[in-house]
Amino acid sequence: MNEASKSTFGFWIYLMTDCLLFGSLFATFAVLRNATFGGPSADEIFSLPFVLLETLILLTSSFTAGLGVVAARAGDKRKTMMWFGLTFLLGFSFVALEINEFAALVREEHSWRVSGFLTSFFTLVATHGLHVTIGLLWMLILMVRLYRTGLTAVAGRRLALLAMFWHFLDIVWIFIFTIVYLMGVAKI
Repeated sequence: MNEASKSTFGFWIYLMTDCLLFGSLFATFAVLRNATFGGPSADEIFSLPFVLLETLILLTSSFTAGLGVVAARAGDKRKTMMWFGLTFLLGFSFVALEINEFAALVREEHSWRVSGFLTSFFTLVATHGLHVTIGLLWMLILMVRLYRTGLTAVAGRRLALLAMFWHFLDIVWIFIFTIVYLMGVAKI
């Protein structure tokens, strides 16, 4: 097994451990979603249009990351930088909106301290947001390296792994959007 195959295999192992992490957070949320302890329930505090905007931004960023990988495979450094730059801006916008949502909830006295539901909500969604933030930092580092050293085979593999991570985060977000927000508002 060559070095590229080992790193790709290792990265798949890492993604599987993240699946376990998010799976346990989703299970915790499922158990605590009705544990409001007299506090607000999901349908009282969530704004679906706002969350839909977040979702569209994140899904668009996954598309642009894919275009960045296509450009990298074609050997086009300029387009690779452009697509990953746009992915970064979209990802940053997503994190900013998520922070805004959390700040608004805390201002309205709906913090993680109020109930089991809100604790599990903040833990699950913030863990995803932390992963997106780490992805943004990783993306920034790769873009600086790409700018300095050019589009090498190693850079292309690293960008492909980053895109795989980014797509994984989108899949997790789709589950968050469906299970936390949609089912919460619909009281399913």
